[in-house]
Amino acid sequence: MSEIQTSVETRTGAGRSLSATPAPRILVVEDEAALSLLLAYNLEAEGFVVDRVERGDEAEIRLSEVIPDLIILDWMLPGVSGLEICRRLRAREVTRTLPVIMLTARGEESERVRGLSIGADDYVVKPFSVPELMARVRALLRRARPDRVAGVLSAGDLELDRQNWRVHRGSRDVHLGPTEFRLLEHLMEKPGRVFSRAQLLDSVWGLSAEIDERTVDVHVGRLRKALSNTGERDPIRTVRGAGYSFDETFSKA
Repeated sequence: MSEIQTSVETRTGAGRSLSATPAPRILVVEDEAALSLLLAYNLEAEGFVVDRVERGDEAEIRLSEVIPDLIILDWMLPGVSGLEICRRLRAREVTRTLPVIMLTARGEESERVRGLSIGADDYVVKPFSVPELMARVRALLRRARPDRVAGVLSAGDLELDRQNWRVHRGSRDVHLGPTEFRLLEHLMEKPGRVFSRAQLLDSVWGLSAEIDERTVDVHVGRLRKALSNTGERDPIRTVRGAGYSFDETFSKA
């Protein structure tokens, strides 16, 4: 098991955590190949197992073979529409409570109401922020399958509580802004993996963000200052010419 605990931690009297559960499986049903690939890339970076199909009839076949933990479903699909797939999911006992996030270019209130009324749990209008969609995925999974999503990431004396948006180092609270929190979360999910500035911009700020890569350096600097008081070890590693990573040896210090 990784030193970073990626399971939902069940605290005992001794403060120990129990073993990890399998990663949640997400089915992405999207006929825009570039968007489908982008979603899969970001979901896999979050630690999910991802299946992708581009047609509604292909989704029906896949769902008959494997029931995922959540489905991201485009409204307009060839074969069978996303709206019809959602109706069928809610009509079947085995998929009645399957979490569904509907993607659509339709932003009118009447269309949102229609999507939610046929059983979608959430509704996201294109174009959307990828980090926001990832947050919606985690929130929906926490409600539907709390046993399958990491609620707490921990390494050494550092603990990040996703549900309550809190970070602790030892006995003290670490006060982070939203961007620094997401940055730390992203790095802790993959200890030892080096992320370039461009990759961090994509994952933390989103592809639509029109900001300079040097912005990453500024926020990493703020994160380091908040995490490490005088004499405390810095958990963020700079890889010259490559980017940043969460030090995988931090838990062993």
